[in-house]
Amino acid sequence: MQIAISGVGIVSSLGIGADATLDAIARSTSGLAPAARFLATRHRVPVGEVPHSNETLSALLGLAPQACHSRTALLGMVAAREALLDAGDGTGLRTGLVSATSVGGMDRTEEFYADYLRDPSRGRLRDVVMHDCSASTRAIARYCAIDGLATTVSTACSSAANAILTGARLIRHRIADRIVVGGTDALSRFTLGGFRSLMILDEQPCRPFDASRAGLNLGEGAGYLVLQRADTLRREPYGYLTGSANANDAYHQTASSAEGEGAYRAMSGALAAARIAPEQVDYINAHGTGTPNNDLAEGRAIRRLFGDRVPPFSSTKGFTGHTLAAAGGIEAVLCALALRDGLVYPNLRFEQPIPEHGLVPERQLRSGRPIRHVLSNSFGFGGNCTSLLFSKP
Repeated sequence: MQIAISGVGIVSSLGIGADATLDAIARSTSGLAPAARFLATRHRVPVGEVPHSNETLSALLGLAPQACHSRTALLGMVAAREALLDAGDGTGLRTGLVSATSVGGMDRTEEFYADYLRDPSRGRLRDVVMHDCSASTRAIARYCAIDGLATTVSTACSSAANAILTGARLIRHRIADRIVVGGTDALSRFTLGGFRSLMILDEQPCRPFDASRAGLNLGEGAGYLVLQRADTLRREPYGYLTGSANANDAYHQTASSAEGEGAYRAMSGALAAARIAPEQVDYINAHGTGTPNNDLAEGRAIRRLFGDRVPPFSSTKGFTGHTLAAAGGIEAVLCALALRDGLVYPNLRFEQPIPEHGLVPERQLRSGRPIRHVLSNSFGFGGNCTSLLFSKP
């Protein structure tokens, strides 16, 4: 059974929608800036904040001003709605939702405790009803009138990629005809403090795959695809999900194994599922967080799989920041657009290769390329590694 990509939706620090995103990338405009807009924190590290307040997002969605939604849910609604509108009429199709998040409604919970700690009689309990990860999924399903199966995936930074993998399985087993798949996460003081405690936040804009890399920059946003059975399509799709694989190297709670065993198994498994040889891959959207551990391990895994014939690759996190559970969804949308427009994205701020593997990512945006197969990597804490292969019609 062929599983097609019929619609895409994206929101990040680059803006709302595919056009705004591609325009920013074409201008090499990064969405990273010191945390100052909506995230109240004493940490002045670069982050990728979506340039719209919750009130603006609510108005854009046509929600009542008094409606109580987490920022995670609002971002998800914006991207999921765009994906469904892009996919077109789904009348007669059983539509479901597999949404990923790791932060959940943490932003509203932080507001609750700020009031509660000052005065236990002041905290508004409605601010914590969105805390659970599934709350944003339910809110997106209600808003988008998705009445089929709706479920939530939370596997750290591979969450949205695993949501896509899960949605494809649901279609193959004929539980649904089409599935909205992807992820959403908002910035919060909790995650910023947590990554600070791990000592993997860069004080400067991140430099994935560079010898001088010093850590990641957190971001927020949402990215969703509409996957559906090819025999239900009403127009030409962006492409097809032809291969996917999840692997776990079970090496450490947060770090990847030095040789990138999980990354290698995920990439090779996705290619095997699609019956695609390594030399047929035209572009890799790497996980590329900018941390010393990830970029060394992922690079070694890429070198092991592709040898001396490494295809063009880059990390787009230099534009958006690391959006945690949403990263695999945002980057899947970028992969779908790469298939449509023949794009290879630039890896911002790269200067010197990592000595241990010597890989050099793409440094300029290239368009009109003969792109047929794109590999997208998403690797999470605990060694949870997922790779997705997207292919042209």
